[in-house]
Amino acid sequence: MNKPITNFIEKYFLHFNAAALVDAAKGYEEQLNKGNKMLVSLAGAMSTAELGKIFAEMIRKDKVQIISCTGANLEEDVMNLVAHSHYKRVPNYRDLTPQDEWGLLEKGLNRVTDTCIPEEEAFRRIQEHIVKIWKEAEANGERYLPHEYMYKLLLSGVLEQYYEIDIKDSWMYAAAEKNLPIICPGWEDSTMGNIFASYVLKGELQAATMKSGIEYMTFLADWYTENANPESSGGIGFFQIGGGIAGDFPICVVPMLYQDMEKTDTPFWSYFCQISDSTTSYGSYSGAVPNEKITWGKLDIDTPKFIIESDATIVAPLIFAYLLEM
Repeated sequence: MNKPITNFIEKYFLHFNAAALVDAAKGYEEQLNKGNKMLVSLAGAMSTAELGKIFAEMIRKDKVQIISCTGANLEEDVMNLVAHSHYKRVPNYRDLTPQDEWGLLEKGLNRVTDTCIPEEEAFRRIQEHIVKIWKEAEANGERYLPHEYMYKLLLSGVLEQYYEIDIKDSWMYAAAEKNLPIICPGWEDSTMGNIFASYVLKGELQAATMKSGIEYMTFLADWYTENANPESSGGIGFFQIGGGIAGDFPICVVPMLYQDMEKTDTPFWSYFCQISDSTTSYGSYSGAVPNEKITWGKLDIDTPKFIIESDATIVAPLIFAYLLEM
């Protein structure tokens, strides 16, 4: 089998963060070869960075079994699917003045570093259809998690009229097809979360129609307990892209089960890797070295641990490409 990415990184990525990338990729591969499962967490704006072009294939090839992501990543992959041609790239974003930024706002262009998301085409196209799904669920006395509503939206086919990229490049669609479990902590601070809250404030929806973060944690606890049983399914690895709540929320399920539920046979995460450009500093979770997690009962002494201090938009596609060449 031709393995150009594997051959390239093994030949040239020999030291420092480059070597850590190779070590982490091989550690991920070893987890899968053992039959272990892998959680991938997405922070930042990885969906707007179009990680879906390769992450969707990771999902299709069963290289990831559960995802934790921010509300922004949950919706921005779908936004890119339906409004890609309306996005605007601003390569000189470092030179923008406050007046320039205001000009983008007036045009309905919300900037994420060098990329502007078009409000009308992206947010409103989704809003028109997702609100109907929310209201239908409420009318039927049903409640779902945020990602489950998005799955319903994608699988219904109502967005097909807007598709502007190849559906194979949408990681959310790939996940919906597999009904892959997703954890989306803090969904309320996303655009769709804000829109849902506005309908609650207007009295058109009840807050309870959307399942909560606590229900995400209990959902994850049940999934982890079922899938991390060494006698049946092996361990669960943790591959963290960026920092913040997308990583901190799900990794806490292990000490919660062990300490608060007193399930002392709960295994630690079997692998840990973080890609982050956050430096270690006072009180920083995103910049904390993996060993700190031992003190919180998340990782074991001998858990394989990797940290790659680099740009995730560069590192993650390389690791995924390596894994897809397995």
